[in-house]
Amino acid sequence: MPKNFHEVRDPIHVFVKLDSDERKVLDSAPFQRLRHVHQLALTYLIYPGATHKRFEHSLGVMELATRIYDVVANPENLTDDIKNTLAELGSPEKRAYWRRVLRMAALCHDMGHLPFSHAAEELLPAGTNHEAISAAIIRSPMMQSMWNDLTPPLRTEDVVKIAIGPKEAKDLKFTTWETLVAEMIVGDSFGADRMDYLLRDSYHAGVPYGHFDHYRLIDTLRILPPPPRDEKANAMAPELGVELGGIRSAEAMMLARYFMYSQLYFHAIRRIYNVHLIDFLRLWLHGGKFDTSAEAHLAMTDNEVSAAIARAARSPADPAHDPARRIAHRDHFRLVYERNPDDIKKNPNAGAAVFAFLSKEMGAEHVRHEYQPSKGGAADFPVRMHDNKVYSSLALSETLAKLPSPVVDFVYADQKMAGKARQLITDQRDRILEITEEQDDHA
Repeated sequence: MPKNFHEVRDPIHVFVKLDSDERKVLDSAPFQRLRHVHQLALTYLIYPGATHKRFEHSLGVMELATRIYDVVANPENLTDDIKNTLAELGSPEKRAYWRRVLRMAALCHDMGHLPFSHAAEELLPAGTNHEAISAAIIRSPMMQSMWNDLTPPLRTEDVVKIAIGPKEAKDLKFTTWETLVAEMIVGDSFGADRMDYLLRDSYHAGVPYGHFDHYRLIDTLRILPPPPRDEKANAMAPELGVELGGIRSAEAMMLARYFMYSQLYFHAIRRIYNVHLIDFLRLWLHGGKFDTSAEAHLAMTDNEVSAAIARAARSPADPAHDPARRIAHRDHFRLVYERNPDDIKKNPNAGAAVFAFLSKEMGAEHVRHEYQPSKGGAADFPVRMHDNKVYSSLALSETLAKLPSPVVDFVYADQKMAGKARQLITDQRDRILEITEEQDDHA
């Protein structure tokens, strides 16, 4: 007798379960492609265990998003006001429909990722990102037939909305409920995508920074009225928040994110390998950009890029030989400058100034600048007290209110010239900081 339910072993969540209809989506070519896309680009050159792929991450996001949904949509966890506000929670059939949408959206949310994930995204045509490619794949005839065959059948646009969220789907109109469900996957505060990548990346990289009590956090998530941030708060839509007992777990997740960014994602050597990878791809790809057609996207994975890097590294005549050799032989540019508080007081764009100076003194081909400004602000979400009053997380938690955002501002030089570069910076720091260059996006 054929099985209708299937289990996938996972080192983070133990088992991820799917039924036979959902397994067809897992077995589809767009999803199977994710077996060959590294979650953390070339990070495995620094952290050897970080070889995990978008495939298992997407399964983990589906598992966590389902757990979140089952908690927040549980009628026992909903106040009468929330039930009256959100008609989609009014019947078991509607809740079951949106649960299925959520699971499939979570599974498909990363289908649009390029080889080596985020590292190469700047080489997409203008106005395109991996979310837009994911949406196009979800809308493709092959995937639409799968949505129609599910029980209950799913509306394609519902899957698109929940997979990429209102920030990326600005051309689509979202109901309050659709916004809430999308937040369960891609939300800045409690999205399953963030929860899984922190836990998974920490595990595979072999670092402790990404650990937090996600069990407790999920169990305390609720759909809550917005906290009284201003006089119009009562007219605002409900949000994902936590019971008071979950505030410490929420703090722990935000701290985990801060430490993972500052210690792993923004690791200086990891970032320079991103630069070398982009240098290679600009020379190797036709026109220096990725082809985003469905056929080309599905045919391009890390495997094809890695093979091309290996070939170019062996051939000095290849136009992409130098960046390929640097990746293949681990001969990366060396860090010669990173921002510090004293320099920033004198010049907020200190890294750009150092880069501009070294480019003139040593030649731009021997220097690189990797800059990424701070993203977002503190996590502001509703917290329900024991007396049912709702407050902003920022009013209740000094940890969240004061949590900084890490910034990447590194200048690198060819290994053969790194010593000279460091000496020039030491000898002429005051003169360098007088340079008023604008921050370059990527050099």
